[in-house]
Amino acid sequence: MASSLRELEGSVMATPEQFVREVVSQCKPVVMRNVVAHWPAFKAAATSPHALKEYLAGFDAGRETDVFFGPPGIHGNYFYSSDMNGFNFEKRLMRFSDAVDTVIATIGQPDKPSVYAGSVPANVYLPGFSTQNGLPFLKSSVAPRLWIGHASVVSSHFDAYDNVACVIAGKRRFTLFPPEAISCLYVGPIDNTMAGQPVSLAASSPHDPEKYPLFDKVRDKAIIIDLDAGDALYLPKLWWHKVESLSPFNGLVNYWWDAYAYGPDAPYTSLLLSMITIAERPIAERMAWRNFFDHYVFRNDGHPLRHLPPEKHGLLGPLKDNYGKIRAVVMQLLRGA
Repeated sequence: MASSLRELEGSVMATPEQFVREVVSQCKPVVMRNVVAHWPAFKAAATSPHALKEYLAGFDAGRETDVFFGPPGIHGNYFYSSDMNGFNFEKRLMRFSDAVDTVIATIGQPDKPSVYAGSVPANVYLPGFSTQNGLPFLKSSVAPRLWIGHASVVSSHFDAYDNVACVIAGKRRFTLFPPEAISCLYVGPIDNTMAGQPVSLAASSPHDPEKYPLFDKVRDKAIIIDLDAGDALYLPKLWWHKVESLSPFNGLVNYWWDAYAYGPDAPYTSLLLSMITIAERPIAERMAWRNFFDHYVFRNDGHPLRHLPPEKHGLLGPLKDNYGKIRAVVMQLLRGA
């Protein structure tokens, strides 16, 4: 289905606080049109791929990064091998500038491997880039990453962080599914992945109702968003997204961060810990623990100690005051002390 998402135009938000309050807190994707059309990187790419290359070269620190190379036969669709023991592409370690050169040198040559360099931390590989190409509605501590490559398809996956994805060259198509679709997506292994996160096998493969019958429940509910250069997409945590780079040459800058983190611990950590402590207990016990999680963690009915005055809440008082105390208890329990 076509996008029916909220769309914003231009500067979007004035401050990080406003962006978190009016966008992030809703946990819904938001399309932002022309939000980076003023960036020097966008203007260079609009001139030509070579102009973008020269612009990036002014920041290049000469560091090496992993670069994906896909044989012509996969048509830029990076995925598992047929037996799922490996992948249908290879990774090579090379300087970022050489990767950009390789991409540009083989634009529009279908007999050559498809190439892309992704998730390249700009502050490490291109120091100074973020100063000239920034978003005022994100905190300065939120660092950008670059993605440069040919036409390609990144398999449907989720991220455990909030994400703002900004197109600086070419066109991007995002196919989205909400977090609640997970049971119909046929998710692959969590420890044998292409780039860190598990992928949806059903949403990343040709339609196969015999192999993935539950996928038909959500397949027609996909939200499809096309972004032109200059546009951006806010993508909340845990939303599934397949990303298609539709042009022969594509560039994207994205920002990952956790808008509500009080410290270094991430929700995904608790998910993994729950797998080893709860997942294979009897179903009756699992359901009992779910009630406790609903009460203390998800709080569908409000604060678990709402019947007591705030001064009696102890460790269940404001998290900003109790984060360190709770973390100390958790660490002590994990050590078995």
